[in-house]
Parts: sequence; C-alpha cells; structure tokens
Amino acid sequence: MTQDKSVSEEPESRQRPAQIFTGSERPFDAEDLVMASGREPTPANLARARKEIEEKGAAALERYLP
Repeated sequence: MTQDKSVSEEPESRQRPAQIFTGSERPFDAEDLVMASGREPTPANLARARKEIEEKGAAALERYLP
C-alpha cells in the first residue's frame, strides 16, 4: 500500500489557506484598524480610526499590514 503524497501530513492548523489576504483589498471598519494597530477598541480609538479611514482610505490599514 502506498501513501498518497498529495495530502499534507501537517495538522490542519498549520496548513496555509488557499488565498492569503495581506492588505485592505477587503472591506474593513474602524475596529479592524484599531486591532491591526495593536490598540484596544475604546471609543476614543474607534473615533480616531474612523477619522483616519475618512482621510486616508485603504492606506490607513495598509500601513499596519505586511
């Protein structure tokens, strides 16, 4: 009996997803921006993030992502 090499032997949690999203190509909101920056989603941080999204658009999130 031969083992099928097309099936990964790594646990599912270590397998790479079929598509990797690394930027702001998907919709995001103020909470996403706050979390990407490493801050807590407090009302003040969310307000700051909304303002930054208004001013910079997708570039506001792209600066925090690879």
